[in-house]
Amino acid sequence: MITTIPGPDGLPRCGWCAAAPEFFAYHDAEWGFPVGDDRRLFEKLCLEGFQSGLSWRTILAKRENFRAAFHGFDADRIAAFDEADVARLLQDAGIIRHRGKIEAVVNNARRVRELVEREGSLAGWVWRFEPRPEDLPPPQTASTSAASIAMSKELKKRGWAFVGPTTVHAFMQAMGLINDHAVGCVMRERAAAARAAFTPPA
Repeated sequence: MITTIPGPDGLPRCGWCAAAPEFFAYHDAEWGFPVGDDRRLFEKLCLEGFQSGLSWRTILAKRENFRAAFHGFDADRIAAFDEADVARLLQDAGIIRHRGKIEAVVNNARRVRELVEREGSLAGWVWRFEPRPEDLPPPQTASTSAASIAMSKELKKRGWAFVGPTTVHAFMQAMGLINDHAVGCVMRERAAAARAAFTPPA
């Protein structure tokens, strides 16, 4: 695996950015940086579920379509979707037309509402699973972790769908619970600094 590649500015970036030009902007501005907003976290978890079996490039290209189709990933609005809404979304060529994944978003929106009622916020609950750096495998060497296995197990126990350990690990990488930028990537230290300045929600 190529650990790093030169970015547009000549500085090293994670090797996976080589897969598509648009990955650089996503990598530099979002991937691995801490997120504490419930709606953004729900969106990230949903999109990682849609990505299962597909390329992230496909999901990133359709992200705005997903946001339009799912009302900006407003869990309260999605929780009210019925079978007619699922049928409508199955006809939407702008998103991934997979019944199981669409139904999972609707189901998970309802589970978000339950979790928020019990725990206070999705963000506060998610950040409880932040692992210690010494408990993590070396960057970009694993598709799961003890933390993702634990979160996946708890989400499934609460009735969530499309939240296997691999999907949850990708979610943790994307939203900054794990800093998985390659050693040598210019964004690794920046993501670490952002985490140091970030106060996880209670």
